[in-house]
Amino acid sequence: MPRSKKKSSRGGQHGAVQPFSDEDASVETLSHCSSFSDAMSVADEGGEAAQEAAQEDFQYKLKVFIDSTVDKSAKTRQGALDGLKAAMATRILYEFISDRRMTITDSIERCLKKGKGQEQCAAASLACLLCIQLGSDIESEEVFKTLKPIFKNILLDGAANIQARQACATSLGLCTLVAEDDILDVYATMESFESLFMRSYVKEDGSRPSLNPQTTLLHTNALLSWALLLTICTGSQVKAVTHKHLPKLPRLLENDDVNMRIAAGETIALLFELARDKDPEFEYDDWEPLCDKLNSLATDCNKHRAKTDKRKQRSVFRDVLKAVEEGDFQTETIRFSTERMTIDSWVRKRTYDAFREFVGSGMNYHLQANEFIRDVFELGPPMLVDAATLKSMKISRFERHLYNAAAFKARTKARNKFRDKRVDVGEF
Repeated sequence: MPRSKKKSSRGGQHGAVQPFSDEDASVETLSHCSSFSDAMSVADEGGEAAQEAAQEDFQYKLKVFIDSTVDKSAKTRQGALDGLKAAMATRILYEFISDRRMTITDSIERCLKKGKGQEQCAAASLACLLCIQLGSDIESEEVFKTLKPIFKNILLDGAANIQARQACATSLGLCTLVAEDDILDVYATMESFESLFMRSYVKEDGSRPSLNPQTTLLHTNALLSWALLLTICTGSQVKAVTHKHLPKLPRLLENDDVNMRIAAGETIALLFELARDKDPEFEYDDWEPLCDKLNSLATDCNKHRAKTDKRKQRSVFRDVLKAVEEGDFQTETIRFSTERMTIDSWVRKRTYDAFREFVGSGMNYHLQANEFIRDVFELGPPMLVDAATLKSMKISRFERHLYNAAAFKARTKARNKFRDKRVDVGEF
């Protein structure tokens, strides 16, 4: 991330060992990982000696995964990559990874260059998790300098596997956010993304390009990564980007793909937020037509669209419309351990969504223990909470049931205020 770096900024508390979760691993990897949680449960019961034994067993299995990334069998390599991904997503492994970062980087490079399809996708995801573990420091910069040219080659190669290009579009965005140290290189990467998603723009003659769903997904991923990097741009760059893209982005709201429409809507809301932060008097010439279009998407009831797509779309565009019209954001609170974090802006939401896409169910753990992610979200140093305190904070099953029931009732009432009862008429 192009900002002042603290040399102590790392993945988190190095000595802490948390239970390993293999839910995100592939079917092939499950057999390799299943003994991790068993070993850790024994460690909880057996004291320091058992904990040390479990730690050694865990690290041994990670070494096996690293060695297996160069196996001749594609299935074995895939399983090894998935095993490393699952471990990095749910644990803080800075010390272990730091000593082996170049070995892991070489394996990722080899899988990206020589692998196919799913193997390339897994390698691209592992590169992101590696950077998240190392933090915004010289170590992650070295990793990214090795992998960035490969990411860009695959991303911009029209003959490359389309799933690999999609994965590289997402991974290149987050790796740039974490490990790029030059803002000019950030702008160059954004231009690479622009060269892709601009192909979904309406043509000068008013016609829309005819693209297959996989290509549209590639453009969607490129747009989301571009928006992610937009969050760290300077004010002058934001102004230039707003002038160039804001007149064209609303036409993407007409795209047939719901994910592209949502990505375009959230990017428009982000642009308005950034523009108003720099200039409170910011005005957009086509503001009224844009609001009309957003309102139609927020209340869309076209029968030719899937009901699940319409529900998802209406929910997002209600928030986007409020952002454009009033400059408001629907605040969300994330709770983890004894702490909580507020998502109170489109910038924060785009950043949170980008990290969560890679760490998945391990996001709360990383918010709690990963120093780099805590620094990104301005949470301060990791808090140390002992087991006795955590146990005393647990509520009974009955109390949890009452709380969930009350929350459900309140959420239903809040949603009913925004629902238009007429939109579902004739959908059955």
